Order: sequence, then C-alpha cells, then structure tokens
Amino acid sequence: MRWFAVLVLVGAMLSAPARADDGRLDWPLRPRPAVLRVFDAPSPDWLPGHRGVDLAGAAGQPVVAAAAGTVAFAGPVGGRPVVSVAHPGGLRTSYEPVRASVRAGTLVAAGGLLGELMAGHPGCGATACLHWGAMWGPSSRAAYVDPLGLLASTPVRLKPLHE
Repeated sequence: MRWFAVLVLVGAMLSAPARADDGRLDWPLRPRPAVLRVFDAPSPDWLPGHRGVDLAGAAGQPVVAAAAGTVAFAGPVGGRPVVSVAHPGGLRTSYEPVRASVRAGTLVAAGGLLGELMAGHPGCGATACLHWGAMWGPSSRAAYVDPLGLLASTPVRLKPLHE
C-alpha cells in the first residue's frame, strides 16, 4: 500500500501542469548568471520583501524566456521596463529591467528572446542586474514562488511518507 501511495504522489507531480516541455524552467540569462540577491517573500504577502531573485548580467545582454508561453505584458511598471510571460498551467514569470523586443500576445519558445537587459536595477550591486520573478495561480490569488526552485538544474527530492 505504501508503494502505491508513493507512485500516486510521483504520478501527480509528473502530471502537474507543465511550465515548459519538461515542466521545469531554464536560466533567463546565458551563461548561467551569479545570484546576487535571493528570494525573500514576506508573510503575509503584502509586507515588504524580495519577490524574486536578482541575477548578475551586462547591459545589452539578451534576456530569454525561462519556458515557453505567451507574453502577457511588456511595458513600464513604476517607471521600470518589465516583460511578463504566462506559461501553461498558471505560472507567470517576470523580467526587469528589460528593453522588450516582444509585445503582449507574442508566443515565445523556451529560450526565446524577450529583449535586452538594461543597467540600473535599484538595490543591485552590479551595473546591470536582472530581477526575475515567478507567480503561481490565478492573478487574483497568485502566490510568489522562488524561480530558482523551478529550475531544471535544481534536483527534485522526495520525502518519505509516514503512515
């Protein structure tokens, strides 16, 4: 019976809504960037915090979609240029500051060009820094999630079930 429960759990994880062809994300900057500031979501979610990760980059560096999806938004938010991509299954990723080469409604493949990284991300120690965020669920109740935990390079660990 225990093995059946484990198989059901693994099956549910594998059949969850896909974010990319293999269900995982890839880095939005190439080569793999240094993480300068980690995810630090507040609890409750309306308090101050860091709802994404900051990745070291270079001004003018290409920014690519972490997974296939549809560009949901490309434009300024609070004076900063942002691109947001809606992925199948309810995940949305955001990238800022990015000079967009796409517009809302554009279908993008995993690794497809979104635009170029701009210098001047507030709070980042590098000259150019990409703030990469992720939200899961319907926009009215979406929860911020750590995009680093969704990377294909992050190992999946299963924990034992107890009766």
